[in-house]
Amino acid sequence: MKRASILAALCIGATALLLAPEAPLAQQAKKAAVKAGKGEKVCRVKMIPSGERRSWVCKTEEPCCVWHEINYTKCGSVTFGCL
Repeated sequence: MKRASILAALCIGATALLLAPEAPLAQQAKKAAVKAGKGEKVCRVKMIPSGERRSWVCKTEEPCCVWHEINYTKCGSVTFGCL
């Protein structure tokens, strides 16, 4: 009985994923241009595994940090860099 309920839950979950709307993907494609304000800079990078281009804003004194292996970007620390 327990196996049947687990199997039913997995089937329902898989069906929900298949029927989910693809709106979030469409919204990601229409991102607004990133602009830096006073004391800020725009960091841009092309991610190596996926080819995705990312842009984000950091303070002028902060380094732009990118980890291609885990597909992650952020602003670093003035003291510690990209640790």
